[in-house]
Amino acid sequence: MSRTVIVVVDGFGIGAMPDAGVLRPGDLAADTCGHVLDRCREAFGRPLRLPVLGALGLGLVHPHPDLARRTRLPVAAGRAALGYPGADTFAGHQTMMGADFSRVTVARLAEHLDEVRRVLTDAGHQVELLDGKPLLVVDGTVLVHDNLEADPGINWNASGRLDAVGFDAVLSIARTVRTIAPVARVIAVGGHADGPLSAFVRPGDGGTVGLDTPATGFYRNGGLQVQHLGAELDHTRQLPELAARAGVPVTLVGKAADILVCETAVRRPAVDTAEVLAHTVEAARSAGDALVVANVQETDLAGHQQDAERHGRILEQVDAGLAALLSLLSEAGDRLIVTGDHGNDPTIGHAFHTREYVPVLIHRPEAAGAELLPDAASLADVGATAAAALGLDPAGLANGAEIRGAAPRAS
Repeated sequence: MSRTVIVVVDGFGIGAMPDAGVLRPGDLAADTCGHVLDRCREAFGRPLRLPVLGALGLGLVHPHPDLARRTRLPVAAGRAALGYPGADTFAGHQTMMGADFSRVTVARLAEHLDEVRRVLTDAGHQVELLDGKPLLVVDGTVLVHDNLEADPGINWNASGRLDAVGFDAVLSIARTVRTIAPVARVIAVGGHADGPLSAFVRPGDGGTVGLDTPATGFYRNGGLQVQHLGAELDHTRQLPELAARAGVPVTLVGKAADILVCETAVRRPAVDTAEVLAHTVEAARSAGDALVVANVQETDLAGHQQDAERHGRILEQVDAGLAALLSLLSEAGDRLIVTGDHGNDPTIGHAFHTREYVPVLIHRPEAAGAELLPDAASLADVGATAAAALGLDPAGLANGAEIRGAAPRAS
């Protein structure tokens, strides 16, 4: 029996990567963990209560004084660089699960405007610029533009008013753009706006131009339809499919259920942290081999809301849930891996993700003590480590990675 549970605390960074300031120089000061701990101590009049994260080795990889510097648990603790461009939940999870993101780039639509225009025209669409700006109006109804709600150049959108065009038409245009787009995601968005979409076009960071989707009323007027079209990936060479083909039951919880591909997986989508943790604990009670991948989304939402206190309260909820998981994953070969997918520092002065290292905290019941790991070059190492713990061959993953803090299970 070998159960591996991966808990991704969304947006939980532990300090800026060296290239974090390329897009925004101020992001070199990003430290989601440290700044949340500081702000919550000031607001609550006490340090955050994170005994389990401390016992899992968070204090070994982050120097904050509110985190314990020692642990008696059998853990391996380190930090990982992201291993993909930018700072994005979709790219983070795909990389972690074994996808090869080496061909995915960060790019503004303006840099590929002629190519996108050509592929849409070849598909029979009428395409024109909007008032000379670097975004496209397709068939007079759908805007193809930079996504302004993520870091510049991470995603492109195809957006349409559903009173003027059906969502199937928006999705078809997005799929055509996807065939030529080098970015991680092309997102089809349809909704009911408060006026013509051209009235809500504005410049974004890093030279982008796009639709201010929240201002349109799409999110508040009801009827919103969204579909994410990811970069072409070989999902058969990702951890969930690798495990499923080996007969290991797979459960995907929270946002992981929405963005990871595995046909036979049990899916438990949820946003509420208590619900995510309850589903994760339930899946971890398996009496045999199991892979569980869970995403705690509300930490990321708190980062976007620039609400450090909410972020801290969610971390305390997560810590309590991890205590329940530790009590279940106590057999030799079991693994609890706690990590993040990027940073989202709520104190940095903007509502975007931050490009930070993330913790990689691995509980290994059969180990003799604690081990401090060297920095990993990519989140891919999390998938490789989980594969080895489950007795799978990490070479089956598409992106190549190293096993960290966990030896392959004896056959």
